[in-house]
Amino acid sequence: MKLVSASVKRPVGVIMIVLAIVALGVVSVRNLAVDLFPEIELPVAVIATSYTDAAPEDVENLISRPIESAVSTVEGMDTIQSQSQPGSSLVVMMFKNGTDLDQAMLDVREKIDQVKDFLPDQAGDPNILRFSPDSLPVMYVGVTGKDAEALTEIANDQIVPFFERQGGVASVTVEGAVQREIQLELDPGKIKQYGVTSQEILQALNSTNSSTSVGTVDKGNQDLQLRVTGEFNSLDEINDTIITTQAGATIHVEDIAEVKDTFKDQTSKAFVNGENSIVLSMMKQTDANTVEVANNIRASFEELQGELGEEVQLDILIDTSEFIELSVDSVVQNIMIGGAIAIFILLLFLKSIRATLVIGLSIPIALIATFAMMYFSGQTLNVLTLGGLALGVGMMVDSSIVILEHIYSYRKNGHSLKGSAIKGATELAPAVIASTTTTLVVFLPMVFVDGIASDLFTPLGLAVSFSLIASLIVAITLVPMLSSKLLSKAMEEQGGRYWFDRFLNWLQDVYSKGLKKVLKWRKTTVAIVILAIIGSLALVPLIGAEFIPASDQGQAQITVETEPGTAITYTESIVQEVNKVLGDYGEVIETSYVTIGETAKNEATYTLQMVSANEREKSTTEIIQEMDNVLQDIAGAEIAAIALDGGFSMGDPIQIVLNGPEHEVLRELAEEVVAEISAVDGVFNPSSTASGGIPQMAISVDEEKAALYGLSEQQITSQIQVQFTGQTATRYRENGQELEVRLVYPEDKRSSISDLESMQVHTMTGATIPLEEVATFEEVQGPASLLRENQQPQMNVTSAIVDRDLAGIVTDIETKLDSMSFPEGYSYAVGGQAEDMRESFGQLALALIFSIFLVYAVMAVQFENFLYPFIIMFAMPTAVIGVIIGLFVMDISLNIPGFIGIIMLAGIVVNNSIILVDYINILRRRGMERKQALMEAGRSRLRPILMTTLTTVLAMIPLGLAIGEGAEIQQPLAVTIIFGLSFSTLFTLFFVPVVYTLLDDLSAKMTGRNKKKRA
Repeated sequence: MKLVSASVKRPVGVIMIVLAIVALGVVSVRNLAVDLFPEIELPVAVIATSYTDAAPEDVENLISRPIESAVSTVEGMDTIQSQSQPGSSLVVMMFKNGTDLDQAMLDVREKIDQVKDFLPDQAGDPNILRFSPDSLPVMYVGVTGKDAEALTEIANDQIVPFFERQGGVASVTVEGAVQREIQLELDPGKIKQYGVTSQEILQALNSTNSSTSVGTVDKGNQDLQLRVTGEFNSLDEINDTIITTQAGATIHVEDIAEVKDTFKDQTSKAFVNGENSIVLSMMKQTDANTVEVANNIRASFEELQGELGEEVQLDILIDTSEFIELSVDSVVQNIMIGGAIAIFILLLFLKSIRATLVIGLSIPIALIATFAMMYFSGQTLNVLTLGGLALGVGMMVDSSIVILEHIYSYRKNGHSLKGSAIKGATELAPAVIASTTTTLVVFLPMVFVDGIASDLFTPLGLAVSFSLIASLIVAITLVPMLSSKLLSKAMEEQGGRYWFDRFLNWLQDVYSKGLKKVLKWRKTTVAIVILAIIGSLALVPLIGAEFIPASDQGQAQITVETEPGTAITYTESIVQEVNKVLGDYGEVIETSYVTIGETAKNEATYTLQMVSANEREKSTTEIIQEMDNVLQDIAGAEIAAIALDGGFSMGDPIQIVLNGPEHEVLRELAEEVVAEISAVDGVFNPSSTASGGIPQMAISVDEEKAALYGLSEQQITSQIQVQFTGQTATRYRENGQELEVRLVYPEDKRSSISDLESMQVHTMTGATIPLEEVATFEEVQGPASLLRENQQPQMNVTSAIVDRDLAGIVTDIETKLDSMSFPEGYSYAVGGQAEDMRESFGQLALALIFSIFLVYAVMAVQFENFLYPFIIMFAMPTAVIGVIIGLFVMDISLNIPGFIGIIMLAGIVVNNSIILVDYINILRRRGMERKQALMEAGRSRLRPILMTTLTTVLAMIPLGLAIGEGAEIQQPLAVTIIFGLSFSTLFTLFFVPVVYTLLDDLSAKMTGRNKKKRA
């Protein structure tokens, strides 16, 4: 090859190019963003709409259904789900893979604009969000030291603006805050005395608190804009607002109401480590890097704390960047350990520091060049891309080893330094290129894989591909050039290392004897291999399958749910009992915070951050299981504790979706399903969305009686709402802050059923009648929330899993569900991670089939023959033995990283066979007989095959042992390759020569070649 010759003859040019690449790589790695995982594109959008104090039934009918109907026709829509709960609607839209989300979001906004005018007046504007894992908070910060009112003011005025000015911070959300408002507390007696209705008060406030332009007048050469200003500038002006009664008299607001500058009733609270607090969640900008943003926030703490003083304390509760940095550091450490192991193996085999240096240089140069290619392709440094480099460290030297070994063989035969370098590298360069290409082409089918599997696999595949391309270029340019300069005395026998040469000679003799025997007993050998494959497949049911291995990030969640309709104070009392239990785990819990009433007054959610994994004896899952058992002793609430699977949470492992026409029937079915799956081994804390009903008072207006008083149902409803909920009359601006001015009745007039029944309703004539005169009352149970999927009622049952693989648990659950008798029109489907796993496995299986085909095609082109590639392919099924045994021995379920490892094996395991078969053909072309060529090729290629296999396998051992934080996701991939490559290498050395002879005999029989030539 001209490239090899040019690199040997022009060493200065090669060195300058290498230095330029190194400089470019160093600059690139400093600018690469650092994250935990690659960016994952989820085709999901969310529409959130508020409808204050509305029951779930009204939210569903008046908000969720109209929105569902409007967006259902958007192109690319796959599934629409809605959740209607008291006071809010959440519509989740899932699009098909490949949909242009930017265009889809524009279409959704257009559809919402068409329908929002038909939503109730009390409903808020629909908020359309594009969901992404990157949209999750980067950091949670607790603010403690004062009461909620003071902390809210400090947070809104000082802390939130300060953090939003930091680099990369998009927004800061406040939890547990109170909201200031101006209340006009009406005096029922005065209102009756003056004959004023709430609607008249609203009209007076609105008409007074307004500004408007009324035209222009001339002033010389200028036009003056005329503007009537009437907005409230103080609370006194609100008090002085004039109201005209039906009798024509005028009164002021202060005559019938007390104006209060106060706070809304607190519907949610937050506690940090048991102390009243406000929790801030920091969101990063779309293109910002998590680690960089977190560093900016932490760096600003000292300055902000100095401004706040000692009375207010800031504490970092959750910092997602810490786990990212620990994970990345552990992967980098594994790369260094793997590289050191590879260098040691090279030194052991080559017996020369110079020769080791020639090959060892390929590792850092390939790594640095890879960083440059990653930067220009828009990749980030994360546990997957770095894991790909860690996996590729051993493979980076494979090509260099083969080239160097062949160069040295020429050198031993008396050729010159340059001649050996050129001839040795040129002769084996095609085989090296072919073996590297077979590894690269396995990544091409990922173009046809969609979803999460593609988002995860593509960056890893690019990292491995970049490193292998760089190492291949080094092998056919830098290695020959350095060999021509440094191998004058390289690999000469030295007494200190002679023991290893003797061991290799003994191993070659043992291998030669073994090879003779298998060639003699070919049918027996084939039978043994087939039995080994069948025996390993029998272990598959014992391995199981899962979606993504969980990382022990040390985060956990505890949910507390009291009876629907209970007051927030009761929920808070249960939280205090939970705090006592958490106090017993102070050694392992670093921080904890709880929010009460964030979703409902009867619900509280804890978020726990454990100390680092190396500072505790038990895993997060083990601690949480133990804690959950203790928490079950607390009476008065449903309490569940689950471990969060780190920074890659993709929803509940088990999600059973129940569909049918009636919510009530679905609610009963959900309870039955929970009871059934609770008995399945591995199911942990199953729950359903069919929570107990919320107590409601159903008010039925008698329209006939109401008409006698000149009233409509809507007028009566409006008056009830004003008395028991209050009504926003107008807005008041103060120091740039806009506050609601709300009409409310005194607490003692809106707290009991008797207050409702005796409520005075104003008629059109100005008279008042009790509400019970025109309405009847019935206490009923209403739903806590209503779910729909594709515009049909739905109910979900979810569960965490422990101590078993996901696939095995799902199989048992489906068996249970199939034995249940569902009413006609009702059905179930398994979703969550189980559904994602099935879809991803199906797509990866197709990718594997295409990868195998491409590997064969590349080899067929290389050999210009269909037979020899077919012989080489027999190394693939033997890798299955190692993969299954490896997963079984390491107690790892098959998952997406493991499946990716199998796909990578399809390109890796054939490399040794390519080198072996290619050299057999070279020897036969030189006139050597087949059997002699097989023996000679096997003996001479044993050394480079062992070197390439050991450097690849041993360099992956740190990953295979899951050393360090976040290594769990890479372990299945490493174990798959370690065991698969090890077993396939063993079978390559014995089984491939047997297959070679069998297929060669068959080919000769079919083509009529002389048998003597084959002997």
